[in-house]
Amino acid sequence: MSNAVWIVDDDRSIRWVLEKALAREGIEHRSFSSARDVLDEFRRSNEVPRVLVSDIRMPGESGLELLKEVKASHPQLPVIIMTAYSDLDSAVAAFQGGAFEYLPKPFDVDQAVSLVRRAIEQGAEDQVVGEEAALAPEILGQAPSMQEVFRAIGRLSQSHATVMITGESGSGKELVARALHRHSPRREAPFVAINTAAIPRDLLESELFGHERGAFTGATAQRRGRFEQAEGGTLFLDEIGDMPPELQTRLLRVLSDGHYYRVGGHQPIKANVRVIAATHQNLEDRVRQGLFREDLFHRLNVIRLRLPPLRERREDVALLVKHFLQKSARELGVEPKRLTEGALRHMQAQTFPGNVRQLENVCHWLTVMAPGQVVDEADLPPEMREPGDASPSLGSWTQALGAEADRLLAESPGEVHERLQREFERVLIRRAMHATGDRRVEAAQLLGLGRNTITRKIQELGIDADPASDAPEGGSN
Repeated sequence: MSNAVWIVDDDRSIRWVLEKALAREGIEHRSFSSARDVLDEFRRSNEVPRVLVSDIRMPGESGLELLKEVKASHPQLPVIIMTAYSDLDSAVAAFQGGAFEYLPKPFDVDQAVSLVRRAIEQGAEDQVVGEEAALAPEILGQAPSMQEVFRAIGRLSQSHATVMITGESGSGKELVARALHRHSPRREAPFVAINTAAIPRDLLESELFGHERGAFTGATAQRRGRFEQAEGGTLFLDEIGDMPPELQTRLLRVLSDGHYYRVGGHQPIKANVRVIAATHQNLEDRVRQGLFREDLFHRLNVIRLRLPPLRERREDVALLVKHFLQKSARELGVEPKRLTEGALRHMQAQTFPGNVRQLENVCHWLTVMAPGQVVDEADLPPEMREPGDASPSLGSWTQALGAEADRLLAESPGEVHERLQREFERVLIRRAMHATGDRRVEAAQLLGLGRNTITRKIQELGIDADPASDAPEGGSN
């Protein structure tokens, strides 16, 4: 990949302005006067720029045609489309074609450079995500609690030990079970999963152990159960806490002596299966209540892995959102959408009682229902925006602050206090200025600050204020 930003415009003056602006910022760049020149360079050198900035209307191929060809061969390349104010229909078409952003003409040079920098950062992140996807990671997470899960999977990679996975519904217990199987010596044999809570109790025994012909009404043929189907591999028993007592006894017998009988059968069958169980319930409490056999609990609880709920690893929300938006886009054959910083912070502040599964559903909803390519807070599902239905964490600004602190601690260690303090002061001063009609003296009084202090902070924080705010009280309004 080239380190340069490629500029495409038939207008020499536009190219010159962008060249000077990028050079001033130390950003490498190359310029082309037509889309054909760019496509020829792609074919000749196999170079891929970090960002492509292209005009829409040019002699020969248009910027939209260039966008289509580039995205077909380099879907991760950020493309910024330049367009005139009167050409917003083309801007819409650009977004539909997968453009990163559009830059209206005439543009502010600083805005253009800022947009290019953002596209460079986005392109680098997309490249990392693409590399991760190439390795087919079944679970995503950068939080320390998830890293501990990954380490446990690694330590268990050569083990046949029984594993108990605990965690709330939707936290990804089956994904962990599949990862344990995929990284085990049994990886070439079957992985068979059964949700013991989803099958009626009178059918569950047959589902697990199979049955002989004529064992009961309707048993017209012999049937292999899940234990037989998983022979040599892994059997995943989800929601084990809901298993009926009589089946707990049969399962204990299999785990104890390694043999079982089909329903209606008389010949013992040897089980060569690794059992991984999972539950969202507290099995110790179930044992105390007499709802779960203590001896079975100890048989299953050889190695325990706890999956943290999503609210305990908010720093993973951004990574998961990007992954699920890309996944939904691939399934629907469209370009993946992106969240603004505000929308992402809003999502990170949610408690997500349905955990990762709920987040994935939200991302699929956004892919289908959000009107634009860039998703803002107003585009989020109604239940995430309405105060009455919002998650409890949004009801407390300190919890939202905590979520933002978690994100920054993971992304920008060493800068957290300064960044949050500046943002905190910026919000307070802006709100006070708004409440007083941009009168600094009154805003300072509301905040309990001196006039010199608020003036200095407005300058330090780069807060735009109406010059009239310095007018003496009683001046014209």
